[in-house]
Amino acid sequence: MGRGHMSEGKQLTVIEHLTELRDRLIRSAIAIAITTGGAFFFHERLFEILKRPAGERLDLIYTEPLEMLSTIFKVTLYSGVAIALPFLFYEIMMFIAPALTPKEKRYVYLMLPGVAFFFLAGVSFAYFVALPPALGFLLSFGANIARPQIKVGSYVSTVSTLIFWSGIAFETPMVLYFLARIGLVSPKRMASFRRYAFLLAFALSAFITPTVDPINQSIVAVPIILLYELGILLARLAWRGRPAT
Repeated sequence: MGRGHMSEGKQLTVIEHLTELRDRLIRSAIAIAITTGGAFFFHERLFEILKRPAGERLDLIYTEPLEMLSTIFKVTLYSGVAIALPFLFYEIMMFIAPALTPKEKRYVYLMLPGVAFFFLAGVSFAYFVALPPALGFLLSFGANIARPQIKVGSYVSTVSTLIFWSGIAFETPMVLYFLARIGLVSPKRMASFRRYAFLLAFALSAFITPTVDPINQSIVAVPIILLYELGILLARLAWRGRPAT
């Protein structure tokens, strides 16, 4: 992190860096504790929201004394972290900002709204588009043989995994834009990698989706492919805007 601090005429020591990191981690932990505590008072409402994509077919149970308590804590913690994300992003940016050049800072600051938008878009896609058919398939397959009774902990883990990784996958355009903007990868190189990106999209969808049927996996894979194409278009704009070297 030396170049940014050198440009400001001040070189921080390792101890000062660690002290600053400690202080920001403490503030972040306090923020998460506050938002998690607030989310706890609405945990029943949060469970209703998580159960909604499964419709009326869902019959949650728990089989261990601490399972319900630990699942409630997990749901409220996830919600607390999501609510605290803007503050966490701020703390991260304030910590790494001295190490960035003014140009790099400008790129990062301009990207932050896009990062938030695509993450929320991925979360919304998972909740409204991907989850209902996936859960419908899982809860109806073999229903004439046995009645599904899903453990609440297993259900929350499955749903939260799909939602989180969908949000991460939707960051693809912003990642490609940033890589092109700083000159690490050219749009031409991204386009030549297209066939491998398609295979990677289906591999990623197999990891994200809880089902093994190709239809539900395609529901996740196709948007990832489209996002890669969007990323190439954004990369071309970024490449044109780079200063001549």
